[in-house]
Amino acid sequence: MLRHASIAAAAAAAKLAEDTIVLDVGEILGITDLFVITSGRNVRQVRTVVEEVEKALKERTGLKPIGVEGLTDASWVLLDYGPFVVHVFLEETREHYALDRLWADAPRLDWESAVPTTVP
Repeated sequence: MLRHASIAAAAAAAKLAEDTIVLDVGEILGITDLFVITSGRNVRQVRTVVEEVEKALKERTGLKPIGVEGLTDASWVLLDYGPFVVHVFLEETREHYALDRLWADAPRLDWESAVPTTVP
């Protein structure tokens, strides 16, 4: 799953999302294995990041989200892929909910070295 989460993180980074991290929450949470957390500076960028993540995962892995929540106001969009969940926040919303601190015990994974260089 790190491969898929890394594709999502790289897609977010390609659209200039900020502070993109991947957390291994499987041992702590139990309902999913990985969180991808990233932020956009405004609603338009959040939506662009969400679109790019969906596009990259569909093209490179065939995956589509099981569910998408929060797209209407786009201050916190959640893309549920089952084994991993992508959280795309507005900067101020991310600061408010502080998932990074909430899940501080979860190991941070090196997503950049796990991004595949070729399309399967």
